[in-house]
Amino acid sequence: MGNEKLNKLLIGFVFLVVCFALDRLSKIYILNILNNEGQVDLYINQFLNIYLVWNTGIGFGLFSSESNFFYNFFTFIIIIINFLILYFALIETKIKSFFLMIILGGSLGNLFDRFYYKAVPDFIDLNYAGYHWFIFNVADIFITIGIICLIFIEFIFYKKNNEKK
Repeated sequence: MGNEKLNKLLIGFVFLVVCFALDRLSKIYILNILNNEGQVDLYINQFLNIYLVWNTGIGFGLFSSESNFFYNFFTFIIIIINFLILYFALIETKIKSFFLMIILGGSLGNLFDRFYYKAVPDFIDLNYAGYHWFIFNVADIFITIGIICLIFIEFIFYKKNNEKK
């Protein structure tokens, strides 16, 4: 039993580190373009642009504010949520634990930016016919994928539990 838990933790940690590293590498690349060219505004295709914005709010720029109080308050809440995610990753089943570690890897990437830059660099701009989605980053992708996968897992387990009854 001990080896199984250790194995789950190691694999989960690898997921976390890979998500964090991919997020950091993407942001470093974009910020290097900014330093070399003075701005980041790249047209990729009709649906995707790279456009750098600095997010002082939470996911997708929600609750952005110039107030240090709100910024620090949300940062504190994010830290507490990260500890809760870590706790649940330790006690949950293997597959749920992996998805929680993916969420945590993305969240830690954005949390790093909140401390290091005092804002999170967002740069992926999806659009269609002039309508733009929120600008986001690679960490947000990992967080979203992890949450969607957890929702699907819950539906699968819920269906299996109802079939047994």
